[in-house]
Amino acid sequence: MHRALVTLPLGLCVLSLAACPGKAPPRVETATASRPPPIHVPPGCEKDQSGDYHHAQNPAFRYLGQDDGHTLSLAVVRAWADGGVESPDAGSVGIVLTRTPEGFVGETRATGFSASGTPCPVAFPTEAVACTDAGLTLRAASSTSIDEGCRPATSGPAPVRQEQVLLRGVPDAGL
Repeated sequence: MHRALVTLPLGLCVLSLAACPGKAPPRVETATASRPPPIHVPPGCEKDQSGDYHHAQNPAFRYLGQDDGHTLSLAVVRAWADGGVESPDAGSVGIVLTRTPEGFVGETRATGFSASGTPCPVAFPTEAVACTDAGLTLRAASSTSIDEGCRPATSGPAPVRQEQVLLRGVPDAGL
């Protein structure tokens, strides 16, 4: 009888383990369902680009940059002879770039005028092609055509994209 008592608990233990469900296989997650796609920007553009800039070819064009890590906003400001700058207003030209899977892309926003002189908001496609300690290189359309309703014209020349270099800091006084 002593021998039957030892095998009974051992047999119950084996039966209870066999009745437990097996471990589920690990879940495979797809990149699109669980995570956003990776951001692809030129080297250096992932860094904070906040600060003062001026145009390399025309230092009178000054820019105030604010970067929240996702979006860079550059407000164009007027430079005064004493070295100060005018605060940007809602109607001033601005550049907004966002870090995306397609690059560091966005637009330059400005006010254009129709043939009759009606002011129209216009947007020029813009992208950052280089970010260095010295500044930013942007590629943007240099012109666009609008109709009398302030809509992009359906005919006319295709916009030409040109590179613009914005240098960090305030320009030298001799410029």
